[in-house]
Amino acid sequence: MVSQAPLIVSFGEMLIDFVPDVSGVALAESNAFIKAPGGAPANVACAISKLGGSSAFIGKVGDDEFGYMLSDILKKNGVKTEGVCFDKEARTALAFVTLKKNGEREFISAHMAAMKAAKEAGSLLSYDPNVSDDEVGFLTKGGDPNKDDVVMSLWHDNLKLLVVTYGEKGCGYFSKQFKGRVPGFSVKTVDTTGAGDSFVGSFLFSVAKDPNILTDEGKLKEALMFSNACGAICTTQKGAIPALPTPASAQELINSSKK
Repeated sequence: MVSQAPLIVSFGEMLIDFVPDVSGVALAESNAFIKAPGGAPANVACAISKLGGSSAFIGKVGDDEFGYMLSDILKKNGVKTEGVCFDKEARTALAFVTLKKNGEREFISAHMAAMKAAKEAGSLLSYDPNVSDDEVGFLTKGGDPNKDDVVMSLWHDNLKLLVVTYGEKGCGYFSKQFKGRVPGFSVKTVDTTGAGDSFVGSFLFSVAKDPNILTDEGKLKEALMFSNACGAICTTQKGAIPALPTPASAQELINSSKK
């Protein structure tokens, strides 16, 4: 018998981002928007499935056309949707996002109907194996995320691994046994939405396949390089889920960087 891939479950928000069709335009000045499905937990679930893993999503959306559209998108991306609930008393969350010319985004306004679901799921815990450099700065009250001692101030004994992402500069990894950096990839950035989710989904996919990654530095660096490639590719298109890479596209980027 062929063993099945471990099921990875994401739970939380799922929403629709409305992204201007032209970067660098103020929200009020935009003439048209691209409708892009998103929400970090949903993005992660789709990233895992698109890479060949097994994933499921648990969350609540409104009992409306957008809610059913999002559920269908999960199904089309191979995500198990038995845990999706449709709330007749809420509207599916919508967010308007402005894109700067460098592809970085700013969330200007959002109708977060998913807040009700978030409160109901308050007793649940999600797993995110990494923090961004900006988040390190926030959590350490202005500490330099490029300094190891600053990052390690976030360490506690219940952690097996701490990963810090540095955008196109790659990521750093810290464990009880080792620490180091894995370089990133330079691509033509269009929209950074979902890049971190693509990274996280890829890494969870790798860990699910081989938990020894957490104690084998060589395997860990390979997995993080693959995750860096996945995150980079996700920035080359608008929207999160539509831009998530396949294993072949990620490997192609890795191979091209070695030439």
